[in-house]
Amino acid sequence: MASPRTAPKPRRLDGRALRSERTKQLIIEAYLELLRESSQIPTAARIAKRAGYSVRSIFERFDDLLGLSLAAADYAFAEGLAQATIRDLDGTREQRLRAQVETRAGICERWLSLWRVLLHHQHESNFLKTRIGLMRDAVWARLALMYRAELDPLPESDRRKILIALEQLTDFESWGRMRERHGLSVEEAIDAWIAAIDRLLPATPVAR
Repeated sequence: MASPRTAPKPRRLDGRALRSERTKQLIIEAYLELLRESSQIPTAARIAKRAGYSVRSIFERFDDLLGLSLAAADYAFAEGLAQATIRDLDGTREQRLRAQVETRAGICERWLSLWRVLLHHQHESNFLKTRIGLMRDAVWARLALMYRAELDPLPESDRRKILIALEQLTDFESWGRMRERHGLSVEEAIDAWIAAIDRLLPATPVAR
């Protein structure tokens, strides 16, 4: 049995490393705030000013603004998964429709600006392409899960066609057009999605 003298000491947290990680976090959050305020990709100077750091601090932690976008993509992906809590999975058709649409609407409202930046840069990074693919896969899986009662009885080819239509209907840009081009409020846009999805889905089988 090891004596107290030979027992391993607990690792001490590196305060400097923690501060650096906190700085990275604040830079990412500043970048995302600026994206939500304007359709223009923010400059390093604006990001630094919003975060309360120097431009040098940004490039000490990120190779370039694309690197910052990639870090923001990871941040958004993790937060989006946490935000997309499954609700009313075993509820009625109406309950599942509203739960799925409200969750998706919240994600689109929060991350639309970042999504546009990621699409703009997707051909510059295989890592970014992979992240975009994972985000789309997560949307597809959620649609299949929430509407499995209506979709599972269908032949595979029919089920796939409906899922493709639902994926496109609830895309970020669909949300953006409703909110920006047509001037719908969040609640009006949610109601529009619910009505459209309800029409696309086949009848819900009657439980025996």
